[in-house]
Amino acid sequence: MLTNVLLYWLTRTTGSSAHMYFENMHANSWGKQPGKTPIGVAVFAEDIAIRRYGESGNNIVHWSDFDRGGHFAAMDAPDLLVRGVRNFFRALR
Repeated sequence: MLTNVLLYWLTRTTGSSAHMYFENMHANSWGKQPGKTPIGVAVFAEDIAIRRYGESGNNIVHWSDFDRGGHFAAMDAPDLLVRGVRNFFRALR
């Protein structure tokens, strides 16, 4: 965890990494048709994701719920993350 935090701190990218959250909150995309780009979602045990809200603005073609892991899935449960990514792209072949 410290390594992950240090990467943001030392490269001074903490602020820019949060831009996505700010931009999504101010995008005024509620009620618009989802985009055409296929999206895969992996929900880990410690994260909260509500599918109907995700589908309202995205073309979700793959959804995985996992019983362990958290917000930093690559550190918490890398095996599950890799499995989810592989399953998503396998379906797009």
